[in-house]
Amino acid sequence: MKKSMLTAMTMLLCSGNAAFAALNPEAEAFGLMAQLFLSFLALLIVTQLIPGVLLLTSMLKGLFSRKTQGSERR
Repeated sequence: MKKSMLTAMTMLLCSGNAAFAALNPEAEAFGLMAQLFLSFLALLIVTQLIPGVLLLTSMLKGLFSRKTQGSERR
C-alpha cells in the first residue's frame, strides 16, 4: 500500500510539471528591459570593434609597407 501511494504521488507530481510550465506562455518573449539591455551590449561591442579594426589595419599597413630611406637604421 505504501509503495503504491508513493508511486501514485510521484506520477501526480511528474505530470503536474507541464501544467506549471504552461501557466505563463508569455515568459518566452523578451520584455522591453531585456531588449534595451541587449541593445546596449551590442552597442558596446560595436564601439569597441571599430577602433580595433582601425588599429589592426594600421598595424598591417605598417608591417607590409616599404621602408623609406630616412627610417633605415645602421
